[in-house]
Amino acid sequence: MASSADVHVRICGQEIIKYDLEIKALIQDIRDCPGPHSALTELNSQVKEKFSKLRLRIQDLEQMAREQDRETDRLAIQAETESQRRQMLSNQTAWRKANLACKLSIDNMEKDELLHGREISNIRQRKATKESLVETSSNITESLMSISRMMSEQVKQSEDTIGTLATSSRTVLETNEEFKNMTGTIHLGRKLILKYNRRELTDKLLIFLALALFLATVLYILKKRLFPFI
Repeated sequence: MASSADVHVRICGQEIIKYDLEIKALIQDIRDCPGPHSALTELNSQVKEKFSKLRLRIQDLEQMAREQDRETDRLAIQAETESQRRQMLSNQTAWRKANLACKLSIDNMEKDELLHGREISNIRQRKATKESLVETSSNITESLMSISRMMSEQVKQSEDTIGTLATSSRTVLETNEEFKNMTGTIHLGRKLILKYNRRELTDKLLIFLALALFLATVLYILKKRLFPFI
């Protein structure tokens, strides 16, 4: 019976040592954890599970100490129990310190990444602004060139229009001059026609007078020959 109890004590002690080593390994993993916080949370969950099992096995070992018949065995197991309990408390302290260090490291890393991200964002923003300014400048230059071409075309059209107006003006002046000449010719013709009309009237009057004189002469001659006694 005592041998069986010794076996259980040894098995319980081995399991306690196993959990202790696993907890120490997990605490080291926490110290080395690069993040993120979700990874740290997963490691802490595993540590809590190991501590829970370790606490149960220490309680089992304490119960075994009370069940020992010999005082020396009971005191020895109780001493081992207290030693494991102190080791567990030491591991808990190391766990808390590792958590604080890891959280601080992750926070600092996230701050650095945030600052770096902001710097990258600022660089990208400056680059985008520069590209936007270059594009705007290019658009303005293109617009100015387009306006210059339009103004050149307008000037050419204006020159063509002025040339056309000058030609039209010369044509109008020439037409006006011809009209004046034609008006003078028409006026002269009208004078000639009036002169000819007056001359025609005079000629008709002279012809009429001559004809009247002729008729009077004929009548006078006939009278003298036909009626001499009158």
